[in-house]
Amino acid sequence: MTKSVKNIIIIFAIGCAIFIVDNLISGGFIFDSVNDFLIDFVFFQLYAFVLGFSNVYFFNYFNRLNWKKGDTVKRIVLGIICSTIITLMGLFVLRMLTSLTLGGKSLYEFISNETLKSYQFGLWVTLTIVSVFHIVYFYNKYQQNRIKEQKVIAGTASAKFNALKNQLDPHFLFNSLNVLTSLIEENPDNAQKFTTSLSKVYRYVLEQKDKELVTVDEELQFAKTYMSLVKMRFEDSIIFDMPETASNPESKVVPLSLQLLLENAVKHNMVTSSKPLHIKIYEDGDNLVVENNLQPKQIVKKSSGVGLSNIKQRYDLLTNKKVNIYKEANSFAVAIPMLTKQIVVMRSQSQPQIDDSYVRARNHVEELKGFYYSLISYCFVIPFLIFVNYKTSWEFQWFWFPMFGWGLGLAIQAFKVFVNNGTFSRDWERRKIEKFMREEEENKHWN
Repeated sequence: MTKSVKNIIIIFAIGCAIFIVDNLISGGFIFDSVNDFLIDFVFFQLYAFVLGFSNVYFFNYFNRLNWKKGDTVKRIVLGIICSTIITLMGLFVLRMLTSLTLGGKSLYEFISNETLKSYQFGLWVTLTIVSVFHIVYFYNKYQQNRIKEQKVIAGTASAKFNALKNQLDPHFLFNSLNVLTSLIEENPDNAQKFTTSLSKVYRYVLEQKDKELVTVDEELQFAKTYMSLVKMRFEDSIIFDMPETASNPESKVVPLSLQLLLENAVKHNMVTSSKPLHIKIYEDGDNLVVENNLQPKQIVKKSSGVGLSNIKQRYDLLTNKKVNIYKEANSFAVAIPMLTKQIVVMRSQSQPQIDDSYVRARNHVEELKGFYYSLISYCFVIPFLIFVNYKTSWEFQWFWFPMFGWGLGLAIQAFKVFVNNGTFSRDWERRKIEKFMREEEENKHWN
């Protein structure tokens, strides 16, 4: 079922509900004929579809805007204000067209007879529905964030394990030791420099193993140290160019990503004095690019592909930005995103590991507290609104709309907190998370 069909069904159901509520408030379903009933019903559906789709399109547009994490209250207030304006404009146009076409009135007569009371019912209905939409929307966002957080927690340990396992190719270590052996005999001074650089490489690995992100400056400095080792082995057969620092000192990348990309460039390309390998690191917008001239080896060992896939996996856990690969006839480049926003959802392995049952219990307590706060607020605010309605305009009992809308939200919250089985329960969340993780693992095997 497409999204448009779902919206049509929902708006039709809302139109039916409003038709029933309006007739109950006005004294019951009293019609002179079936034809009058159908005309009244069609008019309610017309109003529901015009106001419903205008608010739906606005709501979708509003959601596509780039809201910051702390803009929730601002987003709700602006959404309600804009929905109110859209509703008033829609009601005005519909009432004007009805009056001019069916009522036979002139535009002047219509405007002169318009009062704010004519818009109260439609406005309260729309605000109630918008409030329910906001409750459902933020509830769904909350569920999505919970699933994403569980995915990150479950995948971080595996990703870090693979990262540590594949950070330095055993062949690189073997070749480095071979180079060191030859340098000891031929050039003891260079052998000492080589040993110092090699120790820096492994110290950096040990220092960064528990981090999700490191600054670009740190990674560039490490890449410089790593390439000094490579140049001792290949001498002038490698030409290496990189900036000293990043343009934004706060920008970050996943640790050891540059080393893995540099190692891949050396591993898969010919490196000779007649055909030197040119490697360049540079910034391109929000990406850090590692580019080399393409001169593939004639005979190369089968690649496991763990280096590049490892970088992609770690970025997938941190951000929606993707690692991009550009391959042309004479060049090969990989662009990794530079991140500037703090990652708060990741958990470091250096932190104490908390039992998953404790986490679920703690979250359940927080949900209970939230529900009881909402229930207490409901018990105080709704009677106050009833009192205000009674003292001001009891002939139009508008208190039913906030009482129904807020009550529906409370019912959803209570169902989520107290129901242990079934759809939308905590067990349902756990099953969905486990299913999602299994699908992720199967996709990894197939890809």
